[in-house]
Amino acid sequence: MKYIRERALPHTHCPGCGNGIVAQCFLRAIDRLGLDMSRMVFVSGIGCSGWIPSPFFKADTLHTTHGRPVAFASGVKLSRPELNVVVFTGDGDGAAIGGNHLIHAARRNIDLKVLLVNNMIYGMTGGEVAPTTPKGIRTTTTPFGNLERPFDLPRLVMGAGATYVARWTTIHVGQLVASMTKALRRRGFSFIEIISQCPVRYGRNVGMAEPEKMMRWFRDSSIPLAKARGMGDKQLKGKFIVGEFADFEAPELTEEYEKLFKATAA
Repeated sequence: MKYIRERALPHTHCPGCGNGIVAQCFLRAIDRLGLDMSRMVFVSGIGCSGWIPSPFFKADTLHTTHGRPVAFASGVKLSRPELNVVVFTGDGDGAAIGGNHLIHAARRNIDLKVLLVNNMIYGMTGGEVAPTTPKGIRTTTTPFGNLERPFDLPRLVMGAGATYVARWTTIHVGQLVASMTKALRRRGFSFIEIISQCPVRYGRNVGMAEPEKMMRWFRDSSIPLAKARGMGDKQLKGKFIVGEFADFEAPELTEEYEKLFKATAA
């Protein structure tokens, strides 16, 4: 509770939403590291996940326009590189309208921690199809079933150059805290996809309006990355591959700018 603005309670999340689990895991990572919240900036966009840090976290928050949190966060980091800048975004906000900002931030390896909460649908605006909605799922904009293949977000940002990439679900609370802790410790672009339950929108569409039913689905359908490497496409159909996909060092953008400034000033 010491990290939360008491005046911001009660929260605005729907009953059974996974956002509370995501917030709890992140604040545990903050507490584990003993980080100073006054040295952190939280940036979010328009969508359900945007309400995780804003207005609840007792820190500076920047609640931005739809699809632009990574762009705003990049500006914050470049102007104040000494701050820890964390982005909370969703699959629609971060991978649809904000997709270009996401891949270019990964390419640049700017020191941002991007936590993308993927509920596989546009939860806040009416249950429309998202770029992560599984094929065949009915939504308000795909009443006969989604015809498009969904993004595999870890592979997308890995291909763009992200240096730390992980995926977990809201059932993997221990792993989430560990991944968030690792991301906060390291320099460079870190991306964690969190598969999260949305019983109100997605759950109702697929016969899982009870949040615990969705979480049991996550548990039973999750395959560790190491095991998945030995499985075929048919075996992995409908499964969530979880784990750490990338973890390596590369030149970080703000540090490269600092070197350039020093070289040109000499």
